Amino acid sequence: MKEEVATLAGGCFWCLEAVFLEIDGVRSVVSGYLGGTVANPTYEQICSGRTGHAEAIRITFDPAVLSYRDLLEVFFAFHDPTTLNRQGPDRGTQYRSAIFPASAEQRRIAEGYVAELTAARTFPDPVVTTIEPDARFYPAEAYHQDYYRRNADQPYCAFQITPKIQKLRQGSRWATRRRA
Repeated sequence: MKEEVATLAGGCFWCLEAVFLEIDGVRSVVSGYLGGTVANPTYEQICSGRTGHAEAIRITFDPAVLSYRDLLEVFFAFHDPTTLNRQGPDRGTQYRSAIFPASAEQRRIAEGYVAELTAARTFPDPVVTTIEPDARFYPAEAYHQDYYRRNADQPYCAFQITPKIQKLRQGSRWATRRRA
Protein backbone atom coordinates (compact mmCIF):
# COMPACT_ATOMS: atom_id res chain seq x y z
CA MET A 1 0.00 0.00 0.00
CA LYS A 2 1.75 3.15 -1.25
CA GLU A 3 1.17 6.56 0.28
CA GLU A 4 2.20 10.08 -0.68
CA VAL A 5 2.11 13.34 1.21
CA ALA A 6 0.90 16.74 0.02
CA THR A 7 1.08 20.00 1.96
CA LEU A 8 -1.24 22.88 1.11
CA ALA A 9 -2.10 26.24 2.67
CA GLY A 10 -5.33 27.98 1.74
CA GLY A 11 -6.37 30.15 4.63
CA CYS A 12 -7.81 28.61 7.75
CA PHE A 13 -6.66 25.02 8.09
CA TRP A 14 -10.00 23.98 9.58
CA CYS A 15 -11.70 24.68 6.23
CA LEU A 16 -9.32 22.66 4.08
CA GLU A 17 -9.04 19.84 6.61
CA ALA A 18 -12.82 19.37 6.63
CA VAL A 19 -12.99 19.23 2.83
CA PHE A 20 -10.09 16.83 2.34
CA LEU A 21 -11.32 14.45 5.04
CA GLU A 22 -14.33 13.86 2.76
CA ILE A 23 -12.30 12.78 -0.28
CA ASP A 24 -11.85 9.11 -1.17
CA GLY A 25 -8.18 8.22 -1.29
CA VAL A 26 -7.25 10.61 1.52
CA ARG A 27 -5.92 8.59 4.43
CA SER A 28 -5.32 11.41 6.91
CA VAL A 29 -5.17 15.16 7.23
CA VAL A 30 -3.16 16.98 9.89
CA SER A 31 -3.53 20.71 10.49
CA GLY A 32 -0.35 22.57 11.25
CA TYR A 33 2.16 25.26 10.46
CA LEU A 34 5.10 25.55 8.09
CA GLY A 35 7.16 28.00 6.11
CA GLY A 36 8.23 30.19 9.02
CA THR A 37 11.17 31.02 11.24
CA VAL A 38 10.09 29.86 14.71
CA ALA A 39 10.59 26.25 15.85
CA ASN A 40 7.54 24.60 17.43
CA PRO A 41 5.27 27.63 16.99
CA THR A 42 2.03 28.00 18.89
CA TYR A 43 -1.28 29.10 17.45
CA GLU A 44 -0.94 32.40 19.29
CA GLN A 45 2.46 33.01 17.69
CA ILE A 46 1.10 32.16 14.25
CA CYS A 47 -1.84 34.53 14.71
CA SER A 48 0.57 37.41 15.35
CA GLY A 49 1.59 37.17 11.68
CA ARG A 50 5.23 37.66 12.65
CA THR A 51 6.56 34.09 12.39
CA GLY A 52 6.25 33.65 8.62
CA HIS A 53 4.35 30.37 8.97
CA ALA A 54 1.23 29.49 7.05
CA GLU A 55 -1.70 27.60 8.47
CA ALA A 56 -1.52 24.45 6.36
CA ILE A 57 -2.66 20.88 6.08
CA ARG A 58 -0.53 17.82 5.48
CA ILE A 59 -2.49 15.21 3.54
CA THR A 60 -1.51 11.56 3.36
CA PHE A 61 -3.18 9.99 0.33
CA ASP A 62 -3.27 6.87 -1.81
CA PRO A 63 -2.00 7.78 -5.31
CA ALA A 64 -3.73 4.69 -6.73
CA VAL A 65 -7.07 6.29 -5.82
CA LEU A 66 -6.32 10.01 -6.00
CA SER A 67 -3.51 11.76 -7.87
CA TYR A 68 -1.56 14.79 -6.70
CA ARG A 69 -3.19 16.77 -9.51
CA ASP A 70 -6.62 15.66 -8.22
CA LEU A 71 -5.66 17.08 -4.82
CA LEU A 72 -4.71 20.37 -6.45
CA GLU A 73 -8.03 20.47 -8.31
CA VAL A 74 -9.87 20.09 -5.00
CA PHE A 75 -7.60 22.68 -3.36
CA PHE A 76 -8.30 25.31 -6.01
CA ALA A 77 -12.04 24.54 -6.02
CA PHE A 78 -12.44 25.05 -2.28
CA HIS A 79 -10.48 28.20 -1.45
CA ASP A 80 -9.92 31.55 -3.14
CA PRO A 81 -6.45 31.50 -4.75
CA THR A 82 -6.81 35.14 -5.89
CA THR A 83 -6.71 36.93 -2.55
CA LEU A 84 -3.30 37.77 -1.16
CA ASN A 85 -2.88 36.77 2.48
CA ARG A 86 -6.61 36.44 3.02
CA GLN A 87 -9.44 33.92 2.97
CA GLY A 88 -12.90 35.18 3.83
CA PRO A 89 -12.70 36.99 7.17
CA ASP A 90 -9.17 35.72 7.91
CA ARG A 91 -6.35 38.14 7.08
CA GLY A 92 -2.58 37.93 7.42
CA THR A 93 0.37 36.09 5.87
CA GLN A 94 -0.53 33.01 7.91
CA TYR A 95 -3.65 32.72 5.70
CA ARG A 96 -1.80 32.79 2.37
CA SER A 97 -2.51 30.44 -0.48
CA ALA A 98 0.56 28.25 -0.96
CA ILE A 99 1.66 24.85 -2.18
CA PHE A 100 4.64 23.13 -0.55
CA PRO A 101 5.70 20.35 -2.98
CA ALA A 102 7.36 17.32 -1.38
CA SER A 103 9.26 16.40 -4.55
CA ALA A 104 10.45 17.73 -7.88
CA GLU A 105 7.55 15.87 -9.52
CA GLN A 106 4.99 17.55 -7.25
CA ARG A 107 6.60 20.94 -8.03
CA ARG A 108 6.35 20.24 -11.78
CA ILE A 109 2.68 19.27 -11.45
CA ALA A 110 1.87 22.29 -9.26
CA GLU A 111 3.62 24.76 -11.56
CA GLY A 112 1.89 23.24 -14.59
CA TYR A 113 -1.54 23.34 -13.00
CA VAL A 114 -1.18 26.96 -11.83
CA ALA A 115 -0.04 27.88 -15.37
CA GLU A 116 -3.13 26.11 -16.81
CA LEU A 117 -5.47 27.97 -14.46
CA THR A 118 -3.80 31.26 -15.33
CA ALA A 119 -3.85 30.67 -19.10
CA ALA A 120 -7.50 29.60 -18.99
CA ARG A 121 -8.41 32.62 -16.83
CA THR A 122 -10.30 30.25 -14.59
CA PHE A 123 -10.69 32.94 -11.94
CA PRO A 124 -11.76 36.57 -12.48
CA ASP A 125 -8.58 37.80 -10.76
CA PRO A 126 -4.97 36.57 -11.04
CA VAL A 127 -3.94 33.48 -9.06
CA VAL A 128 -1.62 34.56 -6.21
CA THR A 129 -0.95 31.07 -4.87
CA THR A 130 2.77 30.66 -4.23
CA ILE A 131 4.78 27.49 -4.69
CA GLU A 132 7.19 27.45 -1.78
CA PRO A 133 9.95 25.06 -0.72
CA ASP A 134 8.81 22.23 1.50
CA ALA A 135 9.73 23.00 5.08
CA ARG A 136 9.45 21.47 8.50
CA PHE A 137 5.82 20.87 9.31
CA TYR A 138 4.66 21.44 12.88
CA PRO A 139 1.34 19.82 13.77
CA ALA A 140 -1.07 22.29 15.33
CA GLU A 141 -2.33 21.85 18.85
CA ALA A 142 -4.69 18.90 19.44
CA TYR A 143 -7.81 21.06 19.63
CA HIS A 144 -7.26 22.12 15.99
CA GLN A 145 -7.32 18.55 14.65
CA ASP A 146 -10.61 17.33 13.14
CA TYR A 147 -12.00 20.67 14.27
CA TYR A 148 -15.06 20.85 12.04
CA ARG A 149 -16.36 17.41 12.96
CA ARG A 150 -16.19 18.30 16.64
CA ASN A 151 -17.44 21.92 16.27
CA ALA A 152 -19.77 22.03 13.25
CA ASP A 153 -22.34 24.14 15.14
CA GLN A 154 -19.82 26.79 16.11
CA PRO A 155 -20.66 30.01 14.14
CA TYR A 156 -17.37 30.18 12.20
CA CYS A 157 -17.78 26.56 11.13
CA ALA A 158 -21.44 26.98 10.23
CA PHE A 159 -20.80 30.03 8.04
CA GLN A 160 -17.38 29.26 6.57
CA ILE A 161 -17.02 25.47 6.42
CA THR A 162 -20.51 23.97 6.14
CA PRO A 163 -21.13 25.60 2.72
CA LYS A 164 -17.89 24.06 1.43
CA ILE A 165 -18.89 20.61 2.64
CA GLN A 166 -22.34 21.02 1.08
CA LYS A 167 -20.75 22.10 -2.23
CA LEU A 168 -18.46 19.09 -2.16
CA ARG A 169 -21.25 16.64 -1.40
CA GLN A 170 -23.79 18.10 -3.82
CA GLY A 171 -21.92 18.99 -6.95
CA SER A 172 -18.38 17.77 -6.83
CA ARG A 173 -16.96 15.32 -9.32
CA TRP A 174 -14.77 13.85 -6.60
CA ALA A 175 -16.08 10.70 -4.97
CA THR A 176 -16.71 11.44 -1.33
CA ARG A 177 -17.16 9.41 1.76
CA ARG A 178 -19.50 10.54 4.46
CA ARG A 179 -17.88 10.88 7.84
CA ALA A 180 -19.97 9.92 10.84
